[in-house]
Amino acid sequence: MRFISRSGALTVAVGAGLSLTVLPTGAASAADDIPVRCDDIPGLVAAINQANTNGGRITLAPRCTYTLTTPDNPDDGLPEITGEVTISGNGSTIRRDPDATESFRIFHVVSGGTLTLKSLTVSGGVSSNAGGGALNEQGTLNLNDAAFKDNSAVTGGGISNNGGQLNLDRTTVERNTAADFGGGILNTGDGTTTMKRGSLLKNRAVTSNGGGFENQLGTASLESVSIRGNTGIEGGGIRNVNASTLNLKSTTLRDNIAVRGAGLSNLTTTAGTATATLVDSLVTRNTAITAGGGIDNQAGQVTLTNTRVIDNAPDNCAPEGSVPGCTNPTATIDPPATQGLQSDDDIKDPE
Repeated sequence: MRFISRSGALTVAVGAGLSLTVLPTGAASAADDIPVRCDDIPGLVAAINQANTNGGRITLAPRCTYTLTTPDNPDDGLPEITGEVTISGNGSTIRRDPDATESFRIFHVVSGGTLTLKSLTVSGGVSSNAGGGALNEQGTLNLNDAAFKDNSAVTGGGISNNGGQLNLDRTTVERNTAADFGGGILNTGDGTTTMKRGSLLKNRAVTSNGGGFENQLGTASLESVSIRGNTGIEGGGIRNVNASTLNLKSTTLRDNIAVRGAGLSNLTTTAGTATATLVDSLVTRNTAITAGGGIDNQAGQVTLTNTRVIDNAPDNCAPEGSVPGCTNPTATIDPPATQGLQSDDDIKDPE
């Protein structure tokens, strides 16, 4: 009798007659791809559950729309992220059905979970609490070449980062709405947000603050980001409040609207001093109804380094002298002729 052995593949046993038994060589690799067919929602749910347990990369069909008609659990369209899950979208979209009768966000990352989204659009999520598109609670959420559009929630219309790590790279957060604060993104609960080479566009905080970005008791660093056309009561573009730290580099705040602090509202409260640092940045053509067209600094600390705050209405910085290096013109500045977003070809952000 001849025995054949192939290293690492098969164990061959020979008994009466001929019997071949293939023994498992170990669990599937955490890097294994898990493909999901176009608009196969049960398949997507199963893939997330599998990745939660064993890790793995979920690969969606190219340029497909995956429509969620009912929630997976009372608050979320898809299973909670408890493990290490990566979804490669290949230009696809995951959305809540506009005709769905129940409100639910799309993604929810819980403590200890890590979700990475690549080349994927998340849209239409509706939450009666926080994070219309995604809620990250003490987990990690990585967004690469992604887009969060047309989501809504009470707070954090697009994304709510509560005590977690939120990383955005080449990602757009656009036309999201919060009934309260953080139209585009809410960073709170000692959360940390980093954003590079992306944009916050046309987001809205309907009755409160931080139209584009609300930083509450958090740390946020934005680099080469365009913040345009957002609206809120305070901080049309960004509101930085409650001992939070905000760092902007090579970033533009333009065409944002607020009652005060149209570009940036920096507000110190009893919780501590709000600190904002702007380097190589531009704050321009923002419009406030009362004061702080460019920057409204209420007892906080704002530092400008090679940064221009110009052509804002009705002033560049308020109160007068509260932002070193920022001056207001002696004549009244007329508001821009239009508050709509300009085309990308018309906007040149600082180098």
